[in-house]
Amino acid sequence: MRVTTSRTKVHPHDDAPDTAEAFERLSRTPAGPRREALRDELVRAWLPMAERIAVRFKGRGESLEDLYQVAALGLVKAVDHYDPARGHAFEAYAVPTVTGEIKRHFRDHMWTLHVPRRVQDLRNRVRQAAKELSQTTPGRPPTVAEIAECAQLSESQVRTGMEALDCFSALSLDAEMPGTDGYALTDAIGGPDPAYDLVVDRVSVGPCLRKLPERERTILYLRFFGGMTQSRIAQQLGISQMHVSRLLSGCFAQLREELVAGAG
Repeated sequence: MRVTTSRTKVHPHDDAPDTAEAFERLSRTPAGPRREALRDELVRAWLPMAERIAVRFKGRGESLEDLYQVAALGLVKAVDHYDPARGHAFEAYAVPTVTGEIKRHFRDHMWTLHVPRRVQDLRNRVRQAAKELSQTTPGRPPTVAEIAECAQLSESQVRTGMEALDCFSALSLDAEMPGTDGYALTDAIGGPDPAYDLVVDRVSVGPCLRKLPERERTILYLRFFGGMTQSRIAQQLGISQMHVSRLLSGCFAQLREELVAGAG
């Protein structure tokens, strides 16, 4: 059920609606239109409480309208699962249920990066401490040491929480870096380096090269590491240039065959 969250007058907790009798009737009413109507009536009666809780989370990257909707869905869950037979008031059950639904929404949908629950808790404590200290340190942000003392955390934990403050949203790669003349993050991203493929090839061919006769290994070394032409290799080894060419072709065929066999 999608709840339409109309703007209703917010009331304090001690002015919560008296719905104990309605919940008793709901628990005795079988599934059907009458139960649905009573359920919707209870949800509407408690919407001001859900909206009041939602307002506490405004300014954290989510629109207030969306927060109202998430809180309303949490309220529906609270109405559906509340058991008056347990003896506690509905408000005592609904407040943590709605609050938990909103926090779960932030955790599952608002964090751009996956942040562990422990770090999220640090972030919240750091944010709250910084907010409180801003009232006593006008004109400057509170220091890490001040936040640590206020939140009863170590300075290392405070720094971790401060880093997590930036994890709700990601900066576009096309965004201009502060203090630069049109330099964007994308300008700092490197491209594929073909040398990495060469490293892999050299490592793979090593065992195959060691299996070749010494003369063939010498020819390959002089050709590809010594930079010598086939004619110069032939002169150095006292053989014809044609023989050098045939030996190189044979080496290539053998290496290719062994590499393909090894890859299979």
